[in-house]
Amino acid sequence: MNEQLLAVQRMQDYIEKHIDSDITAAQLARAALFSPWHSYRLFKLYTSLTPAQYIRRLRLSMSALRLKNEDCRVLDAALDLGFGSVDGYQRAFYKEFGCNPREYAQNPVPITLFIPYGVKFRELRKDEIDMENLQSVFVQRIKKPARKVIIKRGVKAEDYFPYCEEVGCDVWGLLTSMDSLCGEPVCLWLPQKYIKPHTSTYVQGVEVADDYDGTVPEGFDVIALPEAEYLMFQGEPFEEENYCEAILAVQHAMEKYNPDTIGYEWNTENPRIQLEPLGTRGYIELKAVKRK
Repeated sequence: MNEQLLAVQRMQDYIEKHIDSDITAAQLARAALFSPWHSYRLFKLYTSLTPAQYIRRLRLSMSALRLKNEDCRVLDAALDLGFGSVDGYQRAFYKEFGCNPREYAQNPVPITLFIPYGVKFRELRKDEIDMENLQSVFVQRIKKPARKVIIKRGVKAEDYFPYCEEVGCDVWGLLTSMDSLCGEPVCLWLPQKYIKPHTSTYVQGVEVADDYDGTVPEGFDVIALPEAEYLMFQGEPFEEENYCEAILAVQHAMEKYNPDTIGYEWNTENPRIQLEPLGTRGYIELKAVKRK
């Protein structure tokens, strides 16, 4: 990290530590190890705010959190965070958030708090990243209802190509002609409890309502799945000839992803789901999760 960024970060750290005290330009300069003029210039360059603006916005946001989360009087919120008068504090609060602090304390509405991101986090080592090969994978949590799935089983297949060799590719056309809850056929990797003896882990099917009692094509089975939460992994759009790379990118991201970071764990009681690889939308897989 260059010396200028380090100087600004030191000033930010000083402000955070002394936010309930008077903070002078001389104190910030000593923290930055530069002259007051140069410290001021660097701070505005890297934060887009003067030190005074930065401190005022941070104090206002901290006061808002106190009004929302504590039994705190407006007077105390103003004086404890360095505002000289309640009138001045109220005017600043209204200018920042568009509402009166007393009204906000009684009825906290959503407001945009100032988040003091440290400039040190802007130091990205872009020269170490191969941007040509970098692919984004988007993750979204969704909920699937209780449902049935009309499936065509294979024999030993654990993936698409062996499945096609076992059952043929025409099954997808049949599935496409059927109404589906999610708007299209699905491919599933079944948990053991849904696999019949001498049949495949990988199947293709169509999701229908849990009270479905319509036609089931000959040679197909019906399984019932409970309501479940899933993480949906979606890659970037891709050229059709690059579909293998697109699939591998998403599956690699799934293998590395740890749902513990959002308070979940993998739910192996529900099938993993694959949607048709369409280059216009990116490759999509869904993996079941449950709260820890």
